[in-house]
This record gives sequence, C-alpha cells and structure tokens, in this order.
Amino acid sequence: MELKAGYKLTDVGVIPEDWEVKPLRDGLSEAPAYGINAPACTYAKGLPAYIRITDITDEGVYNPPKQMYVDVADSEKYFLKQGDIVFARTGASVGKSYLYCQCDGELVYAGFLIKVHPDSITFYPPYVFYFVHTAQYWNWVAKTSMRSGQPGINGAEYGGLLLPCPHIAEQKAISSALSDVDALLSSLDALIAKKRDIKTAAMQELLTGRRRLPGFSGEWVEKTLSTVAMIVGGGTPSTAESSYWNGSIPWFTPAEISTAGKYISHSERNISEEGLKKSSAKLLPVGTILLTTRASIGLRAILTVPATTNQGFQSLIVNSDTDSEFIYYLLENIQQELVKQASGSTFLEISPRKLGEIPLRLPSSSTEQAAIAAVLSDMDAEITALEARRAKVQALKQGMMQELLTGKTRLAPTGDQHG
Repeated sequence: MELKAGYKLTDVGVIPEDWEVKPLRDGLSEAPAYGINAPACTYAKGLPAYIRITDITDEGVYNPPKQMYVDVADSEKYFLKQGDIVFARTGASVGKSYLYCQCDGELVYAGFLIKVHPDSITFYPPYVFYFVHTAQYWNWVAKTSMRSGQPGINGAEYGGLLLPCPHIAEQKAISSALSDVDALLSSLDALIAKKRDIKTAAMQELLTGRRRLPGFSGEWVEKTLSTVAMIVGGGTPSTAESSYWNGSIPWFTPAEISTAGKYISHSERNISEEGLKKSSAKLLPVGTILLTTRASIGLRAILTVPATTNQGFQSLIVNSDTDSEFIYYLLENIQQELVKQASGSTFLEISPRKLGEIPLRLPSSSTEQAAIAAVLSDMDAEITALEARRAKVQALKQGMMQELLTGKTRLAPTGDQHG
C-alpha cells in the first residue's frame, strides 16, 4: 500500500505521522463504571430522572419515549457529569452511546450502561463521542460483541477500544467543526417539527370545516367511506410458483408504505400477469389510495402507476365526484380512529365492512375538497424539502467525520499540533 507523504499505517488505519494510536483506557480519568441496577418508576417529588438504553437514539441523543425516574437511596453516586459518556453494554443496542449534556438535566444512568470519563488531556470527550459514531467504531463493536448468546461489551473491552489520537488542540478543532454541523441539524429538526405541528393544526381546522378557505360556503355532508370509494382487498400469488413473480406489475406490502411518502410507484417485488390472474390480487388504477389495515394500521400512499398489494391493505378507488387527495388527508387526520376500529386475536385488522362504515364529513363541492388538499399538499412539500435538506447535511457530516477523524483533512496548522 502506497502511503501519502506525512501519513503512516496503524492498527486504526492510515493516520498522520504526528498522530498516535491509544486505547481509550489510557485517556480516562477513572475506570469504566457500571450503572445502578434499579427499576424505573414514575415521577415523585425529589426523584432524579433515569437514563436507559431505550432513551438514547442511534445518533446519541437523549430522547426518552417517556421520562422515567429512579427511587434508590444511593442514586446520587450515579449522576452523570459534564464529559461523561455512557455506552450500551448488552443486547441489540450494544455500542450505542450518549455524551452527557447539562441541557438534559440531572440524570442517573442505569445498569445496562457503562460510563467512561475522558480526561481532556489525552482525549477530549466530544472527540471520543464523534469517533464512536464512525463506521470504524461500529465494525469494532460487531467484532468485539460476538459472543455465544446475547451480544455484549464489558467495561474492560470498552477500555481497549483503539482510537486515533491527535493533539488535544486538534481534537477540539475537529469537535468544534462537527458540533457546528450538529447545531444545523438540530435547527432543521426543530423547524421540521414546527412545520409538522402547523400542518397538524391546519388539518384539524380545514378537514373539519371549523375554518373555511376564502370563497367557499355551504353545508358539509355526512357520508361513509364506502359511499365515496370502492374498497378493494389485496392478495398474494403462490410463492411456490416462480412464474407468478418477477413480472412487471408492482406488488406492495405494508412495510413499504411506512417510508414511501405521499406518492408511491416502485415496489420491492413485482408479480406477473399470470400471478395476477391466479391470485386474489387486484390491479389498482393510478390514483388509488393504498391503506394499510393490518399491523401498522392507517398508513397511506397514493399510486402513481397501476399496481397490486398483499392482504395487508384495503385500498380505496375514490369516486370521480370526490377528490382523492382530500380523502388521503382525511384518512391521515382520523388515523387513530381507524386504529380503534381494529380487532382480532392473532393480529389487529380492520374488516372491509368496518372500514366502509367509517363516518366522514366533507364539503359537498369537490372544488373545495381539492382546494383544502392543495393547501395541505403545499405544507407536505415544504416538509419534504426540509427533510431532504436535513438528509444532505447528515451526509455532509458523515463525510466530514471520515475526513477529520482519520486526519485526511487537517484543521489545525502543523506547527500548532504540539503547542
């Protein structure tokens, strides 16, 4: 392997000659420590908040689904402090990490977490935190956690994690650059959340008639879903017959709807004309609303190509005198009601009959329906554009991490590395 001048090959890959490679334990102010083994409980006055594996996102953000607390006499021994990093030590989440931030309040860390405290002389805590979100780190986690039974990494093994080690000044410069990108991501997250809240509020006003768009008046009408759309179930051709598959007809499953967005055209699997004929699958026209009625109930997407689905759907071919996009948003607004209508012992499902009986209230004019849908569609487009921008920034961050944490791109002048 030919090395670029000024670089060397090490156990962590190619790094600058003036960088070192050190195990995490060499830069800790204390030995790795295990969290408190105590059950979580609901809030009571004076109890500290609890942080568990499930409260940490894949990006290392503290975001509990529900804030929990801990009621143990010596819990103060387990409070996190500035510079602490906790790692998940077992299970499917092994390797996940969180760098404590005072903005998250006082936190007691739980027993399935291991705490380390970089000394800020050898390792700057944010630098370590960014490193443990690289592909190199996750490859190490995969190898180290391979055990019989449940995967896990103990404190001694975390201490043996090898890191590229530039001078502390360069670690701080790298962390500062990445922190600026994180701040941009956080601002985009906040803006996306705000736009979603605005859309939710608009739906509650516009889809109920509490607020009318300019130029429209008149009473709204009461109908049921079966009177505004034809409800069509799906089917699955026999998987034992290869001739039924790999044709040109898209065939959707509910899992594909969860990430599809408003419109959908490409499926993971296709069926053939023969598969369509020899199964209960139905060819649905462009504009059909695919509606999941099993498992994740109430997810929606609008077809932009003729397609079929499996049995996890009751799709809606909306009548010509009704705006299909208005019905799409109406279904979004009443998703929780759809969930309540589901029943079943093996899995929850809405029957075609129950679905058809769902009451709807809508403008009698399809023109007003289309106008309402257009307002909400514009909001969706704005949110989608922001999400695309966030994805680009996230990709930029990954590229920066690859460059900065390997020394391919240097931030501090060479003369300052040891100053």
